[in-house]
Amino acid sequence: MKEKRENIDYGYNLREYLSILKNYKYHFTVLLLIILIVESTFFVDKFLFKLLIDNGTSFTSNEVSKDDFVKILIGLASIFSMVIVIRFLGRWLHLHLINRLDANLIIDLKKKYFNHLIHLSHGFHTSHKTGSLIARLIRGSGAIERITDVVIFNVVPLTFQVLVGGFSLIYFDKASAVVFILTGIAFVVYGVFIQNAQREANLRANEVEDIEKANISDIFTNIDSIKYFGKELNIKKRFEEIAKNTKLAFLKSWDYYRWLDSGQTFIIGIGTLFIIYFPLTKFLDNALTLGTLTFIYTVYGGLLGSLFGFVHGIREYYRSMADFNALFQYGKIKNEIKDKENAKELKIRSGIIEFRGVLFSYHKRKIFNNFNLKINENEKVALVGYSGSGKTTLIKLLYRFYDVDKGEVLIDGKDVKDFKQESLRSELSVVPQECILFDDTIYNNIAFSNPKASREKVLQAMKFAQLDKIVKIFPKKENTIVGERGVKLSGGEKQRVSIARAILANKKILVLDEATSSLDSQTEHDIQRDLQKLMQGRTSIIIAHRLSTIMRADRIIVMDNGKIVQIGKHNKLIKQKGLYKRLWSLQKGGYIE
Repeated sequence: MKEKRENIDYGYNLREYLSILKNYKYHFTVLLLIILIVESTFFVDKFLFKLLIDNGTSFTSNEVSKDDFVKILIGLASIFSMVIVIRFLGRWLHLHLINRLDANLIIDLKKKYFNHLIHLSHGFHTSHKTGSLIARLIRGSGAIERITDVVIFNVVPLTFQVLVGGFSLIYFDKASAVVFILTGIAFVVYGVFIQNAQREANLRANEVEDIEKANISDIFTNIDSIKYFGKELNIKKRFEEIAKNTKLAFLKSWDYYRWLDSGQTFIIGIGTLFIIYFPLTKFLDNALTLGTLTFIYTVYGGLLGSLFGFVHGIREYYRSMADFNALFQYGKIKNEIKDKENAKELKIRSGIIEFRGVLFSYHKRKIFNNFNLKINENEKVALVGYSGSGKTTLIKLLYRFYDVDKGEVLIDGKDVKDFKQESLRSELSVVPQECILFDDTIYNNIAFSNPKASREKVLQAMKFAQLDKIVKIFPKKENTIVGERGVKLSGGEKQRVSIARAILANKKILVLDEATSSLDSQTEHDIQRDLQKLMQGRTSIIIAHRLSTIMRADRIIVMDNGKIVQIGKHNKLIKQKGLYKRLWSLQKGGYIE
């Protein structure tokens, strides 16, 4: 899905950055103080060099005796030694503190936005590509390090040098000070101008990079389909076109540096010409000492390095703002499904479910209009109907992936909206059509539903699902890594993991969402016996396309276009004229066509 490109919201991005930085304000203040002390030492050694040259000149002209000059040298050497010690300690503390500050800011940003993204609604995650989410989260965490380093290594040193250097030059030569300050201002303003012109290109480069990463993720996720249909060549051509767009976008962004570098070189050249001319003419007129002339040139030379560092910092600042923008826009997205302020923790006792007067539309398409259904305690209810009849949507409303437009979804007579979402979902258990597993061990995938369960309980759940008979032939038994999405296991093995996970969760309400439709007949037959045991003593909702799997249900709810058109047991419905009998005839024991 291609997302709408937005302008960079600098104010919002900076506020978000500062909201994370403020947790370390004392740490940051100490760091700034150390930087200022270290930067001041560079002016001290330049001034010491000025004194050395001036006193050396006086010594060579016999204005200062040898003994006095030696004492001056010892004094200067002692002061310079102190400068070296201060600079050594300062640089060590500087890097020590900045490393810890960056590390803390990065993890705080990751946690804040990962937690925000993980709590956003089901609708958000179905409309945003996983690859883009990952790319933006990683780029955002890199950006917070860069922007902090810009402040610490570029902005603060340059500001200090311009202020202290400017005032010190004013004392010795006002014309040099004016050139010094104007060169710095022109250099920075030109750099900001070019970087500002580059903003749109940076945003475009980020956008196409997100598209590329999202497509790479999508391609490797569907690698089986590519292999089955022999479409490697098509995919390679498709990726080549995507990569070409990325190349062109980044090339356009990088080309701005031609104007940036050449323009700044010109400004430095003009500044250097004037900084040589004014003090040198005064030196020739004996208005400046050789030491002062050296001091002016060394201060100016120091400024040049800081200027180039500052403009590099400005480039990193704009890059960071673009990266922030891509991530921080997610922070503006509010969860469509909100908990009430006084929402409580849910504890299901009986497991009675009721959909009462439900009205619900999805993307302006009306799914339910005054829908009513009550499922009693420990009842096994099957939902049957053509695709699009509303079966899966009912489950999503029960889980509060979406909220009803009108009416109520009740558990034990209480509206699900009165409880915290996570609490509600943790009280439900599901065996889905396809069990998507973490790239972890079989044991940990089962324990995911109840992390506090003892090892004995996990192994009991495996035995219940007859998974123990399978894993005993694996070299690492239950510690076998299942691979991404569980690709190292067969469909039947994954479903047994799913059943073991559900039994370990031990919840009063169980949802079987086409739990065996993708399996072969023998595996389905074996797993159906496990599911029958799993449903005992639980309120169960079964969604099935294969009608042979629901013949033992207490009630079968036949749905069509969001309405209940038939209710009853299999033996009763099969004898009645209606949708169920037509579906059964079409299937002949197989799937709904």
